[in-house]
Amino acid sequence: MTTLGGGGEAAVTGAGSVHDDPLTSWEAFLGRLLELAHTMPPDAVPWVVADLAAEVGLDDLVIYLVDLDQRLLLPLPRRPGTLAGEPLDIDATIAGRAFRTETLIEVDAPEDDRRRVWVPLLDGAERLGVISLTTHPLSDLSRTRCRHLSSVVAELIVSKSQYGDSLPLARRRRPMELAAELRWAFLPPLSFTGPRITISGILEPAYEVAGDAFDYALNGDVAHVAVIDAMGHGLEASRMANLAVGAYRHSRRLGLDLEATYAAMDRAVADEFGAERFVTGVLATLHCGTGELCWLIAGHPHPLVLRGTKMVGVLSTDPSLPFGLGDAVARPAVTSLEPGDQVLFFTDGVVEARSETGELFGKERLGDLLVRAAADASPPPETMRRLVHAVLAHQGSTLKDDATLLLVEWRRPG
Repeated sequence: MTTLGGGGEAAVTGAGSVHDDPLTSWEAFLGRLLELAHTMPPDAVPWVVADLAAEVGLDDLVIYLVDLDQRLLLPLPRRPGTLAGEPLDIDATIAGRAFRTETLIEVDAPEDDRRRVWVPLLDGAERLGVISLTTHPLSDLSRTRCRHLSSVVAELIVSKSQYGDSLPLARRRRPMELAAELRWAFLPPLSFTGPRITISGILEPAYEVAGDAFDYALNGDVAHVAVIDAMGHGLEASRMANLAVGAYRHSRRLGLDLEATYAAMDRAVADEFGAERFVTGVLATLHCGTGELCWLIAGHPHPLVLRGTKMVGVLSTDPSLPFGLGDAVARPAVTSLEPGDQVLFFTDGVVEARSETGELFGKERLGDLLVRAAADASPPPETMRRLVHAVLAHQGSTLKDDATLLLVEWRRPG
């Protein structure tokens, strides 16, 4: 057996074309995995990956996916028809630390001289879970290969989730309401990262969320962001949110500016749901080359702006009426961000969450927690996880309203 950390690679000699060089055992492993991926059914991912990995000295491989509430790491079954192992607490385990910090962690394994390795399972900035495996002590090269394997497995999880229900269901701890099913089906990935921008969002309650939603897209040098909150609860609120997001995407893909997009979303909601229903929201565009931010507020809370570890204020402007109330005038505003600035968009369910004594969560508390996360240099997805869990804890873990957060960080071009 060829071990990942102990050499055993095929020698490459001569100065011939790279296309003629013999495959290393690692390249052969990845090639075989990619070949099998074309016809691999979704529920076969965990054991096909584990079996192939064992051939290059990566033993006892288990894939853990994060649950929808982002509190537990849930193991996938290692064989068809077998039970999965025990969930791992994200806030109280080594596996959870690998997930929270997005770093590879090694510990001594109980047998021989092997090491237990926890590798974060990342699709770009999207945190899917972790991979656990045992192997011989790692070199820098083999650590890099573990991260490469994790990237390939993450791509498999994302792509195969489109073809069956086993992988999405593996992230659920209980049944989901129909309104929430519609809501999740319309969401983009929770996180995205690029050379100049990171976008990360989260929403709760995961299994009952209905009216809250967010959307984003990066088109060339321009990032488009929307956070919306449909009035009411249940299925109708979810339908309104889906219509608003659909109208937003349609307008964005037609190349409309914020004013025209506002008008199109306003008409869509009014035509479908009448004058008694409405949707609040924030629409924004960020030019990633210059940091120019343009935004429009439709009856929605004003976003917060963090610069370094200091809260520098809110994105204030004269608000337009919510979508669906027939406002003829859109009121966008423009500002310039500084490199490293973070803009936090949120719905009123965040700041209006009440404790048992009636105390509001409030913008001040939200801003303070954001500053603390920045001081800890937490990755944006971890910041979102902490913030929404703080909102849940403040309200006794049972939200009376949907709570959604979306963090946008702009970095210096270069």
